[in-house]
Amino acid sequence: MSKRFTLQEAQALLPALSELLTQVVSLKAELDSAEAAIQQATERIVITGGMVVDLDAARALRTKRESATAGLREAVERIQETGCILKDLDTGLVDFPTAFRGAEVYLCWKLGEPAIEYWHGQDEGFAGRQSIDQDFRDHHRGDATQ
Repeated sequence: MSKRFTLQEAQALLPALSELLTQVVSLKAELDSAEAAIQQATERIVITGGMVVDLDAARALRTKRESATAGLREAVERIQETGCILKDLDTGLVDFPTAFRGAEVYLCWKLGEPAIEYWHGQDEGFAGRQSIDQDFRDHHRGDATQ
């Protein structure tokens, strides 16, 4: 079973998560850019039936991709160590497991939002987010409040 958070516990993680997620989003964009450049170079080689390859440029792209991959892996692992669930690398979407009226649900937060203001059921996802109201505040539970 994964860790369950209270709203207060999850909110306390936001400054550190915000920093890590900013890195994740940036590194993911860098990785995507390197992958696209490598794909374009490969397609040019195939279309032209072979060509002289700029080995230094190819090495630089490969190094950029490897560096972004390593940094991304490290940042994702650090996020996962907190017990929250990283849902989207491109937007910095994170869920925090919690319990509400006996059901397993998620507190939902996206990079750039000022606070955790939404929750959703396990099968609903981002589109099913609901505002955190007083009923939710009064009846959700983390591990420490069992």
